Amino acid sequence: MSDLPIVGAALSLAQFIEMRDVMFGHDRDLELQDFHNPQTLDSDYTALVEQSKKALDGYGGRHGIHGPFWDLPLATWDPMIREVIHDRMFKALGVCEALGSTHMVVHSPYLEWDHRNIMHYPNAREGIFERFQTTMAPVVKRAEEVGTTLVLENIGDIDPHFRVELAASLGSSALQISVDTGHAHYAHGACGAPPVDYFIKAASDALQHVHLQDADGYADRHWALGEGTIRWQAVFRAIGQLTSNPRLIIEVYGDQSVERSMAFLQNTGLAQ
Repeated sequence: MSDLPIVGAALSLAQFIEMRDVMFGHDRDLELQDFHNPQTLDSDYTALVEQSKKALDGYGGRHGIHGPFWDLPLATWDPMIREVIHDRMFKALGVCEALGSTHMVVHSPYLEWDHRNIMHYPNAREGIFERFQTTMAPVVKRAEEVGTTLVLENIGDIDPHFRVELAASLGSSALQISVDTGHAHYAHGACGAPPVDYFIKAASDALQHVHLQDADGYADRHWALGEGTIRWQAVFRAIGQLTSNPRLIIEVYGDQSVERSMAFLQNTGLAQ
């Protein structure tokens, strides 16, 4: 058991406080989910930051936040939208700086439409890279200053390599890769993408973060692990071949779903 990876969880601050014993017991990796909402970022969130700092006092696990993502296309054409993206990202990175958080999740801009049409339009691939770099270069620079690693999560990605190359194009250790297992399984089942473990393998040691959720290959279910059709043995074999020690974050919906997911991994001998 002691050689098995230790999984963490994506939780609201209230859930983290409620699950304090579970999370503190193994210093499980944590992702706070309270700071991605635009309404939160446009409010005075000082008190929420202070409450989070208090809850994290004495915590030995790695912790981060889910960054803003609603309506924020990171390869945008529009310079005004880029200003909004920068506002949201800089505020969230300020939260990371205040909390001492070492990762922040951001979303891939590479959509199924892009994948289907990238060979059709001239310079489409180069355009995505250029727009992404223009948008994200100042965000990555700020992340370097804060000491936070941005992890680029697959959303509608069909090609598991494209996002990896996109992140690497900025040439910074502060921009790495996340794999969401449910998103990958959706892309596999509904769009013809490779299976989930291939997304892990494509990221290789650029993989710093994994969202663990189960699904049926049709939608973004966020079911407890073991309730869907993901081949978890293959996923954890692929993770076990890495040297990057990615954060393994259970991100599921429903009462007791985190605990049920942990129990499933323990009972199958995959993680603790």
